[in-house]
Amino acid sequence: MGVKSSLVPSNTDSETEASPVICAKPYEVADLLVAYLEQLGIEYVFGIPGGAIEPLYNALARSERRGGIRHILARHEAGAAFMADGYARETGKVGVCCSTSGPGATNLITGVACAYDNNIPMLVITGQPALPSFGKNPLQESSCTGINTLSMLRHCTRYNSLVSHPKQIEAKLISALQRAVRAPKGPSHLSFPVDVFRSSSPAAAPSYDLRTLLAPSSLVDNSAIDNLCELIDQSGNIVMLVGSGCGEAIGSILQFAAMKGATFVTTPDGKGLVNPRHPLFRGVFGFGGHASAETALRDQSVDLILAIGTSMGEWNSGGWCESLLNERLAHIDESEEHLSRTPMARLHVRGRILSVFDRMIERLHNQRSNDNTEHHRRRASRKAEGNEWDPLHMLAAPGKFDSEATPLTPQRLMRELGTRLPPNTRFLADTGNSVAWSVHYLHPVGDRRYSERRLGGGGRKITQGQRKTDGGWLRVTMNFAAMGWAIGGAIGTAAANPTAPVVCITGDGSMLMNGQEISVAVAEKLTILFVVLNDQSLGMVKHGQRLAGAEQVGCELPPTDFAMLARALGAEAVTIRSPEDIAGLDIAALCARKGPTLLDVHIDPEEIPPMNVRMRVLANAL
Repeated sequence: MGVKSSLVPSNTDSETEASPVICAKPYEVADLLVAYLEQLGIEYVFGIPGGAIEPLYNALARSERRGGIRHILARHEAGAAFMADGYARETGKVGVCCSTSGPGATNLITGVACAYDNNIPMLVITGQPALPSFGKNPLQESSCTGINTLSMLRHCTRYNSLVSHPKQIEAKLISALQRAVRAPKGPSHLSFPVDVFRSSSPAAAPSYDLRTLLAPSSLVDNSAIDNLCELIDQSGNIVMLVGSGCGEAIGSILQFAAMKGATFVTTPDGKGLVNPRHPLFRGVFGFGGHASAETALRDQSVDLILAIGTSMGEWNSGGWCESLLNERLAHIDESEEHLSRTPMARLHVRGRILSVFDRMIERLHNQRSNDNTEHHRRRASRKAEGNEWDPLHMLAAPGKFDSEATPLTPQRLMRELGTRLPPNTRFLADTGNSVAWSVHYLHPVGDRRYSERRLGGGGRKITQGQRKTDGGWLRVTMNFAAMGWAIGGAIGTAAANPTAPVVCITGDGSMLMNGQEISVAVAEKLTILFVVLNDQSLGMVKHGQRLAGAEQVGCELPPTDFAMLARALGAEAVTIRSPEDIAGLDIAALCARKGPTLLDVHIDPEEIPPMNVRMRVLANAL
């Protein structure tokens, strides 16, 4: 989208069709903020309006009329934050969400906290009553003299500040965005009193080029890379753990794996970055993962484990499994925060992951002429072994993958979704059983090689307007794990990229929490397939209680017709109860229609999801 940087005078809502020019009359602070977002090529802001943030909405309306940023109206502020999360993952840009003061800001917190724990770059904008009214108990006061939302958001943002004077806007906005996009990435929050938003802008146009200021740094620790290369040269058997932070660098990482003949596993949130049929892939390690991945790490012949771009939380470290966290480990990451969780590692390498692996590949190319015959023979032999790899060998219950049983097994559902959706489909799996089934059993077919060409890796410069995604084909949340994230996330993803089908795999519990956001997909005519795993329970809670021998309490849900609910919201819907029902779907037609479709899938409620990692951690806590 071509975005124009001119602004409209603050004292009029009229527009002209003439070429944009810098207006002599002053702009509002809100207009300057929007101009900076236009400069970054941001296409959408997600939120819900209100009196305290009205000047921002006026500025957004003016921007939209001149072909700039458009606002997408969420149904709940948490949904707006989830949408901004999905947009950021799909575009590689900063996701932007906004709310009014008071309950609007507190409603945002869950979505903001989820982005914080998953390192998603986001700009969060909230309103405040006018400065002179602070301390007088104005409507929805959110300052230090009221319900202090600024203080609440301090614990789940990388930068958090009240803009109390127009001359603060540029300095604080730049600081907020820099903190959002630099490791560890995450949300930044700016809160604007309504009178500051309405004030004349201190500048007639943006004073700084944010694209230059926010460009990623390629600085690396040369000494650490030398030490890493020495470790690699001394190692005969290397296994790599690929995390979600590898999106930009995945092409270089896989090239390195091929050159060294190194097998690799992924974290649950890193699975979507690779083709599950890659000859060197050995499965997912962590929550919902595969025994083959843990076997690969436990192999006594492995003398070096490279953990790359992973936060080492409970779900993506196998519950802090000793087969990973030991003296064989070398941890590579941009974030000091992540590196601090592996004190037992033999080596820490901090730097831009793409630069680290490009540097190592260059070194390997230079060494190739000196490689001995035995090295080539060993590498070729290991590649030949890898060519026999089939992801079906990883499954805990392969028979259920092909089951003809009714009600439909979740395993069979994952098979149908993986084999019948187009290769460019984006899957988002919600918290709970949805992520467990997806991480373990969802293995799409087709050309899913997320290479340098698709991800913008391999050292190529991403030009303004070129779409760049670090998200991969499967997107999940770790750590904070908010229910309903995938519903809003799917909307943000589909808005960001209307050319790719988007599938939201969610549970009936999550749908009852956040299903109203389907109305947004209807209004925006977004191609999204909402797949509801309907087992009339909070499935992970129910199975967790059973496996732990706990009381069975607080997990049952009443029968709900989600297909009828979706139709009431304006979406198409189909009820699925058997393999025959899902086989009869016209997937091509669903992916072609402009608007969402909900599949109310009645799954076998007795099928136990692959959640051993979670149960092991809970057992150890006792």
